Amino acid sequence: MRLRGLIHKEFYQILRDPSSIAIAFLLPVVLLLVFGYGVSLDAEHVPVALVVEQPDADTAGFTGGFEQSRYFQPVVMRDMHEAEQALMSRRVSAVVHLRADFARRLRQPGGAPVQVIVNGVDANTGRLILGYIQGVWQKWLARRALETGETLGAPVRLESRVWFNSELRSRNFLVPGLIAIIMTLIGALLTALVMAREWERGTMEALMVTPVTMREVLVGKLVPYFLLGMGGMALSVAMGVWLFGVPLRGSLWVLFGAAALFLLAALGMGLLISTVAKNQFVAGQVAIITTFLPAFILSGFIFDIGSMPPVVQWLTYLLAARYFVAMLQTIFLAGDVWSVIWPNALALAVMAAFFLGVSRRKLRKRLE
Repeated sequence: MRLRGLIHKEFYQILRDPSSIAIAFLLPVVLLLVFGYGVSLDAEHVPVALVVEQPDADTAGFTGGFEQSRYFQPVVMRDMHEAEQALMSRRVSAVVHLRADFARRLRQPGGAPVQVIVNGVDANTGRLILGYIQGVWQKWLARRALETGETLGAPVRLESRVWFNSELRSRNFLVPGLIAIIMTLIGALLTALVMAREWERGTMEALMVTPVTMREVLVGKLVPYFLLGMGGMALSVAMGVWLFGVPLRGSLWVLFGAAALFLLAALGMGLLISTVAKNQFVAGQVAIITTFLPAFILSGFIFDIGSMPPVVQWLTYLLAARYFVAMLQTIFLAGDVWSVIWPNALALAVMAAFFLGVSRRKLRKRLE
């Protein structure tokens, strides 16, 4: 009966406080819209300068590959000086230069060289552009060999297959990982602020003089915000699948089971922060620094963990978001791969038990 009253009180507090509802439901919508539409790791419609010194049928066939590709937005320029100026002023991201003797040297044993200059300020985008240009070159060679009845002198023919994200859309990779960031904010930040607010207003001291136990206070705080977090999770999944077209190949029950484990860990972190920092401002800053920023940078959401230094890779094992991101990307894009799901689920369960256990020990029915 006392526990039911505490849960009812917390639900009434949520309804009276618009900030809690905004963090749980408005924040996921804003973040998903920003990352879904505004952030992309793909390089498409890249402006590239085409400099052809002697136009003919051969050069037209080669440059036509750029015009037909969705990755490029070709701009024809008269000479290399104009193209270099455009590259330095960032009006184009690459320059493709075909010399005047391109057609003649194409029929000689050594072949015709093609000069390619790429803006390498953004190394990742530069590598993508260079790969796309090489792809246009290879397709043109294959088409030309087919038209002339020749065979390409390559001893090995590469037949590539892309699993799990065949369209190579970065959105399919970003949106599942973003759900982990959203859940981190809902679980850790919201709980830390709510508990710290209780200490600031003196209502926690009022609870301590009642017959309720601190275990009942803990459960009374967890249940409403757990349901609020799962509601935000459901909204995020619905937007990801129906608005952004991210495939969900795994089981919905497995997805929400993983989310429940992670949310318990995040709530435990928020409760622990609030018991140490009994001030809303301090609790909010600590929650962002210790949960949101590490989850954003070190969870594999955007940056590949395998590319990080070994010491940083070991630090990622201390983050609950690392395990949840791995599960989300697997469930969304690959399906119920239990060899990935079980170890990460076990890690989340251990972390949830740890943080909730420490929070329970720190939350005592006395003033210190």
